[in-house]
Amino acid sequence: MSIRYTERLAEVGASASAGSVADSYDNAVAGALNGTFKAGLIEHQGPWLDFGQAERAVLRWSAWYNSERLHSALYYLPPDEHEHAYWQHQAQAPQTA
Repeated sequence: MSIRYTERLAEVGASASAGSVADSYDNAVAGALNGTFKAGLIEHQGPWLDFGQAERAVLRWSAWYNSERLHSALYYLPPDEHEHAYWQHQAQAPQTA
């Protein structure tokens, strides 16, 4: 499968990685997210009876992760609340010419 994937990337003129060969940097963020996903959803809420149940669980988890979870880099605010505060601050900031 890896060979077919590499060939397909070459056909469309895409590159497989922005990093160096065998560098885990490109996959570090994805790996961290996958670990959080597996620990938070798969290991604690499964197994599901059918594809529909699993799909709904993934959608609920994704909505929670992207909008409601407390995030340490955002001063322990949910992302939605932090974004709202950011835009509110931008609207109140004096505009310069």
